[in-house]
Amino acid sequence: MANAAISSRKERVYSREEVEDLIANGRTIIVVEGKVLKVDAWLQYHPGGDKAIMHMIGRDATDEVTALHSSEALQRMKSYQIGRIEGRWKNFVPPIQGGIFLKTSEQNTASAIVPGILLEDDSDSSDSSTAPSPVFDTIDTNDNHLRQRKRGELVRSSGSSSATSLSSLDRDESTEKTPLGLLDQRTKQELDFDLAKYPSLVPEVQDSIVKKYRDLEKRMKNEGLFNCNYRAYAIEGLRYAFLFTSSMLLLRASQYALSGLFLGLFWHQLVFTAHDAGHMGITHSFHGDTVIGIIIADFLGGLSIGWWKRNHNVHHIVTNSPEHDPDIEHMPFFAISHRFLSTLRSTYYERLMPYDAFAQVTLQYQQYLYYPLLMFGRFNLYRLSWEYLILGLGPRKGPAWWHRWLEIVGQAFFWTWFGYGICYKSIPTWSGRLAFIMVSHMVTMPLHVQITLSHFAMSTADLGEHESFPQKMLRTTMDVDCPEWLDFFHGGLQFQAIHHLYPRMPRHNLRRAQKLVQAFCEETEIPYALYGFIGGNKEVIGRLGDVARQARILAECQKHAAKESVFEAH
Repeated sequence: MANAAISSRKERVYSREEVEDLIANGRTIIVVEGKVLKVDAWLQYHPGGDKAIMHMIGRDATDEVTALHSSEALQRMKSYQIGRIEGRWKNFVPPIQGGIFLKTSEQNTASAIVPGILLEDDSDSSDSSTAPSPVFDTIDTNDNHLRQRKRGELVRSSGSSSATSLSSLDRDESTEKTPLGLLDQRTKQELDFDLAKYPSLVPEVQDSIVKKYRDLEKRMKNEGLFNCNYRAYAIEGLRYAFLFTSSMLLLRASQYALSGLFLGLFWHQLVFTAHDAGHMGITHSFHGDTVIGIIIADFLGGLSIGWWKRNHNVHHIVTNSPEHDPDIEHMPFFAISHRFLSTLRSTYYERLMPYDAFAQVTLQYQQYLYYPLLMFGRFNLYRLSWEYLILGLGPRKGPAWWHRWLEIVGQAFFWTWFGYGICYKSIPTWSGRLAFIMVSHMVTMPLHVQITLSHFAMSTADLGEHESFPQKMLRTTMDVDCPEWLDFFHGGLQFQAIHHLYPRMPRHNLRRAQKLVQAFCEETEIPYALYGFIGGNKEVIGRLGDVARQARILAECQKHAAKESVFEAH
């Protein structure tokens, strides 16, 4: 009887209004493969962090969830099913992104205020179904969260926080003469560019892209591209052993700078395998790959794999979103979008990213600061790792509860062998210690270039909640063309577009998958961004320089506006 009741409950069909009511009442609802999942109980246990789930609330998360989870995890999710949907699901904007949800009583009240009210489900037009922008639209804050459009219609807003989301672009012409108006113009230009360059957002086109994407995944699995090449890892292990041994021999010979060089190269190479482990691309076992990741990242590298997972999963879901993607939130040192030239709030860090006096200076020269600052990138990763572990930002219960404690042991081990054993005991002078530390850390700079290279020059515009997962990944990510013999140096990061489509694919198979993805892009007419390493760097520097010019123009406009206000006052 109990099993029959559970089965009957799972077969209940939920309407969009009923799902909205659940979310309005604080429930965490996602849709996966047509199943309605209520994952409130899992939120605090999720090994990938709560933020990744929060960005999927109210959405069909099938492709994102499938891409990032093992078959065992997908099977476990079925226990959270409370019902199912019928037909094509129309995504909401998640609450973390500013989505506004009405309870059933509020929905009825809203409909009763104006007979025939235009609700989000009632029209396919982008003007009625997309979110308001804090740049272009004024949000009406009355009790029923209704919004007044210029055409005199009342609509319920889905409330995105993204100023680059598709929305009503009607503006008062006078705003174009203000500093903020200049930023608005740039936002509209970028939206128009992406809308013209990429396939239409109409459901038929996006559904076709999704179907071909899923068919391609099946083909890749049939061709064994998701199977790990353990022979390749054996070769990797030999390379790691050579680099570490060389570092220790040079240390013994008192060649501290050269020793630091080889240790830095050792860390640079290790990160690639830690990245694989974080995506379950080695053993395909959650705990097995996590332990491998902890040994590599924490015990040998002093970095937290748990922090990386929490950060990286969000990055994979909201790639290149200025408000939401932590991988592009580097204020006040770097801004890859003009949107950072106004104070934004990071939903990941849960704080403002102020465009303050310091940022106004540094961003005007960011293209020159790019490489020098990346030399110190590893020190920032230590800070982020310690913050994650000390504050206990990872799951404290559930299957991953013990990961934090193993990581803390790993951190103690790392700082014992590296900090005490090498830096303090093995190097007698402070000048030698400084040389060893700085060289070993600064030589990892190419890794930070490789990480940022794939995204910094790509689109940061938000085309709305109806863009498919594969199109968004290809729109915000570039691949780097290099000869096959250099694959060891890039460690799979040169195939980031492919990796973002299929994160759990072992990196040694990404080159084989490239031709299949290129064919997919040709068939779906999604541009495939591919640059050489030098060309990609030029694109990144060009983007940083472009935003720097905008920062200088904005500063001049602000000075001019300030002078005009003074004259008007007199």
